Amino acid sequence: MDTHALRAALLDWYDAHGRTLAWRASPGALAPDPYRVWLSEVMLQQTTTPHATPYFQTFTARWPTVSDLAAAADSDVMAAWAGLGYYARARNLLACARAVAGDHGGVFPDTEAGLLALPGVGAYTAAAVAAIAFGRAANVVDGNVERVMARLFAVGTPLPAAKPELRRLAGSLVADDRPGDWAQALMDLGATVCRPGRPLCELCPLTSWCAGFRSGAPERYPLKTRKAERPHRTGTAWVLRDDRGRVALVRRPDKGLLGGMTGLPTSEWSATAFDASPPVAADWRDAGAVEHVFTHFSLTLSVRAATGAGDFLWTDPDEALRSLPTVFRKALERGLV
Repeated sequence: MDTHALRAALLDWYDAHGRTLAWRASPGALAPDPYRVWLSEVMLQQTTTPHATPYFQTFTARWPTVSDLAAAADSDVMAAWAGLGYYARARNLLACARAVAGDHGGVFPDTEAGLLALPGVGAYTAAAVAAIAFGRAANVVDGNVERVMARLFAVGTPLPAAKPELRRLAGSLVADDRPGDWAQALMDLGATVCRPGRPLCELCPLTSWCAGFRSGAPERYPLKTRKAERPHRTGTAWVLRDDRGRVALVRRPDKGLLGGMTGLPTSEWSATAFDASPPVAADWRDAGAVEHVFTHFSLTLSVRAATGAGDFLWTDPDEALRSLPTVFRKALERGLV
């Protein structure tokens, strides 16, 4: 394989067709602010670009530097994160920002090793920031890049077992020339052309080198091991309002799912049926149920509603609907009907 020609073809394609994103510098331009690169990569780990973009814009308008974010109240950041999921990531975001501000004078380390030493920064994020923000020849491999490698080399090992091989293949194409643009070009190719399902091979600059294309069935790559069925859990959420119409909220324990977040009072979420005790005695009514899917399980929450009093975080319903994680917002909307 002529690696030099392949890289030139993809970088030329990126110069002409690279996506314009809120956190990205134009191809060949000066490297973007490391804070913006890091923030965007953390947000994008579990969501799509269209979903993450307004969150990114809100964060950077409210906290324009890493030191601004480091000084923010935990509750403000967690509320702004609501809807992005994986709230442990928001806690790690704050821990990392405070480490950069407190231990590094508000300046991100400019090497993979230095970035990896920061709280909550894993191998992918360290490589992405090193390449995109600091021009390091780092091997940046996300799901899009894995898919491109699997098709380019027609890798016969199914995921997830193929991950080390796909990483090695991606690393074989990394060079000192425009490493940030190279990383983003591969990600853009996977996101817009070498897509899941039907790839748009007629628009791809790499078909001359692509073993998957030559096979006649590039869409079969990457091969995947059949996933186990997602387990299902059930629980109860209580929507309690006081005589002023405010909603009773609680702060969840720091450890565990949605840790540290504000939410509705709920029972345990269990795979087996059990009788759940409400948080206070009241005339509870059945308000239906809501469904929600987490990464590792699906959830059915029965919703009960009542009027009452107690030691809660009493919150205006509109404010609660804006700030609650998605699963609690669904339950609150049901309980307010």
